[in-house]
Amino acid sequence: MSPYAEQPEDGAERHAIAPRRVSFDWERTPLHWIPDEPTATHVINVLHLLLPAGERWFVKVFKEALPLVTDRELLKDVKGFMGQEATHSVQHAYVLNHLAEQRLDTADFTRYVDFLFEKLLGERPPLGAPIPAREWLRFRLSLIAAIEQFTAVLGDWVLAAEGLDRAGADEVMLDLLRWHGAEEVEHRAVAFDMYQHCGGRGRPRYARRVAGMAVTAPMMLYMWVWGTAYLIRHDPQLAGRLRYSLAAHNRAVRKGLLPTWKELGAAVPRYLRRSYHPSQEGSLRRAVEYLAQSPAARTAAAAIVRAGT
Repeated sequence: MSPYAEQPEDGAERHAIAPRRVSFDWERTPLHWIPDEPTATHVINVLHLLLPAGERWFVKVFKEALPLVTDRELLKDVKGFMGQEATHSVQHAYVLNHLAEQRLDTADFTRYVDFLFEKLLGERPPLGAPIPAREWLRFRLSLIAAIEQFTAVLGDWVLAAEGLDRAGADEVMLDLLRWHGAEEVEHRAVAFDMYQHCGGRGRPRYARRVAGMAVTAPMMLYMWVWGTAYLIRHDPQLAGRLRYSLAAHNRAVRKGLLPTWKELGAAVPRYLRRSYHPSQEGSLRRAVEYLAQSPAARTAAAAIVRAGT
């Protein structure tokens, strides 16, 4: 049973955001790190396909927007967010290396992910589209805010996902996912606040927020299904005997190995409420308590203490 499943939700506590320089040892982590559950394993493994390039892109876009930030507290939070996202990118890239060592090469898929973030969503609009630079930046900030809505939901889910503990999921992978999930809850409001601060005023700002979610939700669904199908198809241990199916996915959901479709879908109308703020999302208390107990986070904190003495 996960020790983080019973913590109550809480409100909008102010909380300092700072990166933790964690590391993980993947030597003993099996390819199917949820035993006998290849579909659930690879649905979650899509994170490793998307996040190295995606979170590098978050940092690049925020660097572009930093000169627009005039609020000192927000600037502090944004810099903490950028540090956390850069660390997430690196640690998930190491998992891709681990998959390659187990003969699951993801390069053919990640090339498309790199193209999405570096070219289609790069510093200049694609195909020379005549979009003003400030408007293009605001659009990309709206996408990041929408993506972070889902990462906060997923982060809160994995902290309380007792099904993964019952299934005997690999402890190192669980620590990676829960450390990352806890930090997503910890900085759940930063991307939204950054967009609100830099995204203009009034109805146009809200319209861009809606547009950001209208693009993000279907694109994430598409990339997740495509990524899962890719991983299962190229899994050397499955050798083509299995294909991704909605039935197998839903069986994993019923076992508590994946979030429900309702949990994910309900994140969209919440986000679209004019009065919404992500500080209402998940439990910061649960996230902070996990970070105090995470083996990787505790090791990183101890290293900082040793370096300072």
